[in-house]
Amino acid sequence: MNSDANLLRFKKSRTYYLSVCAFFIITFGAALALYYSALSIDYVWRWYRIPQYFCYLDKVEIIAEIEGEVDSITTKGEKIIIVVKGLDESEAYSGPTGSVSVEEGDFIYPGDVLAQYEKWSVGILIQGLWLTLKVSFVAIIFGIFIGLFAGLARISDNPALKWSSITYIELIRGSPLLVQIFIWYFVLGTLINSLLGKQGFGQIPPLWFGVAALACFTGAYVAEMVRAGIQSIHRGQTEASRSLGMTYVQSMMHVILPQALRRIIPPLAGQFISLIKDSSLLGIIAIRELTKATREVVTTSLQPFELWFVCALLYLVLTFSLSMLLQYVERRTLAQ
Repeated sequence: MNSDANLLRFKKSRTYYLSVCAFFIITFGAALALYYSALSIDYVWRWYRIPQYFCYLDKVEIIAEIEGEVDSITTKGEKIIIVVKGLDESEAYSGPTGSVSVEEGDFIYPGDVLAQYEKWSVGILIQGLWLTLKVSFVAIIFGIFIGLFAGLARISDNPALKWSSITYIELIRGSPLLVQIFIWYFVLGTLINSLLGKQGFGQIPPLWFGVAALACFTGAYVAEMVRAGIQSIHRGQTEASRSLGMTYVQSMMHVILPQALRRIIPPLAGQFISLIKDSSLLGIIAIRELTKATREVVTTSLQPFELWFVCALLYLVLTFSLSMLLQYVERRTLAQ
């Protein structure tokens, strides 16, 4: 018996290690095939240029805005202050020590460089990544509230609430997100900004119409998850809570919803991960999220292979991090 068990374990371990070797061989083969394919079209890999799109040493110039004479140059700690005195006005400019390009008594014109220095600045890919995070986070928050309300309305006995929720869910789920973004930006955005302009108010930036499109899109799917989660709870729990004197709202808030939310965390995680990837469509309305930022860099640098791989890796980092966070929340919720 022991010999048979040892033989079985040996076969399983051999199969496991063979599978691991096959995985690495396939991965290495795919990378090698891509490399030689790039060589066949004379593509030059320039990975060393990628870090500058994350952060770079920027040259900052302090420009004079008025015509006049440099009246004084004084040092205060690590800063230097340049005072330019014109005919009727004077301006003060500050910068780090050692950056001054003029001397006292020099006559300058608007546009002349008074000082220049270098500082580290955030690259375009990090800016796009941050905007993707911000848009996704805000859309997720609004999407949860919309979905929770629509899901509760979906199972309501009130025909106005129920039919309105069904109409909203079917319209949103039955049309592409790209079309909804166009409607929010070109149709609703034009109407809303025109009305605001006539009333003397400021214009709403395209960013918020993009957030509204993502939130409404996510809310429709969250609504169905909420409905399914509530209906998965046995009806006897509702009847038991009502028999204890709870109202319908109290029963829903304290008994049904807490259990339903635990069950819908896994599909919610998938929906939120999809939302982060769907935010890449906002580039079509001039929002510089990660995909649009990558496209702009590809246009100027002519490095499509490296940059699109980096873009995919950044999305993977975002989605994987969110997936791990939601798994942690799920474990904590189930442990309670």
